[in-house]
Amino acid sequence: MQGNEACALGAVAAGCRFFAFYPITPAGEIAEKMSWLLPKARGVYIQMEDEIASIGSVIGASWTGLKAMTATSGPGFSLMQENIGYAVMTETPCVIVDVQRAGPSTGIVSAPMQGDVIQARHGSHGEYEIIALAPSSAQEMFEMTVRAFNLAEQYRTPVIVLADETVGHMREEVVIPSENSLTIVNRKVPSSREEASRAFLSASVAPMPIFGRGFAVHVTGSSHDEYGMRKASAPEAIDKIVRTIHAKIALHAHEISSIERIMLEDADTMLVAYGSCARTAEYVVKQARQMGLRVGLLRLMGIWPFPHEGVRQALKSARRVVMLENNLGQLFPEIERLAPEGAETVFLPPEVIGTLHRPAYVLGEVAKEVG
Repeated sequence: MQGNEACALGAVAAGCRFFAFYPITPAGEIAEKMSWLLPKARGVYIQMEDEIASIGSVIGASWTGLKAMTATSGPGFSLMQENIGYAVMTETPCVIVDVQRAGPSTGIVSAPMQGDVIQARHGSHGEYEIIALAPSSAQEMFEMTVRAFNLAEQYRTPVIVLADETVGHMREEVVIPSENSLTIVNRKVPSSREEASRAFLSASVAPMPIFGRGFAVHVTGSSHDEYGMRKASAPEAIDKIVRTIHAKIALHAHEISSIERIMLEDADTMLVAYGSCARTAEYVVKQARQMGLRVGLLRLMGIWPFPHEGVRQALKSARRVVMLENNLGQLFPEIERLAPEGAETVFLPPEVIGTLHRPAYVLGEVAKEVG
């Protein structure tokens, strides 16, 4: 099946019962599949008037107790940023799938690019943490969508599935696990009105009151206390908010972030890649090994929070680090900073931005550097 179709199946398997969408390529197949799946699961599919309304309705649906998701691409993702910040501030669990395409602006609607990586981390204003996952296959579109919902519920936060056109539109075999074999995290709800009243700013993540179930809760994007009441002129209040929403993710970064090590044990040249670029990188590693070159791959699966310590440890024996991205180097500064002292660091975009890296081109660059 297509990666986008697998994403929709993963969402429903994770318990998603509300999906709002405004049509945009290359995310359209997610919506099409959800429009078939959700009515059968007694869920709600709604097409909104724009992407701002889509993410707004997802936030509202989440507060009624539903696991909720939207999907989009670059221009729509830009429109959603203010409400993503609102979801962060109000500790609202939801999932946003960004099937990246070539930009800026309208760009090319069917060309792959990894241009939204920094926007995913810093797109909304203010100081906050975010979770973003980067699938590299149709199988991972299913698996990481399930994981995105689990993380959203566990940490009461929006989670981004940062796919791209290649991964969204490729067709591969996808293994759908049985319902009983999936690990599903469901929302913690208060057990009493007293517990419900302290709905925010808990170091252990507070249970979330649900509208319509008899809980009184005040939800605001303004600075507030643990009861949700506005504290709009007290710097101490925003200080507590920033530190709490940062800490609940940053302190668990080692559990949230994930990397994959491929043939790194004896590698002196290490490729680093994520998303669709990692597919080329893995193929190049196998080809390089057949040529007798000690090349390995570090694949970033969870981009935000960035896996600083895992990357540092994985690269510690590298003499050369080559970063593949389908952009002009959005994550490369992080890799350059974490590479071991004395190691050569190289950024390698595709020959034409918005196309895939040609394996022969990457292999030639790797072999040339080794030579």
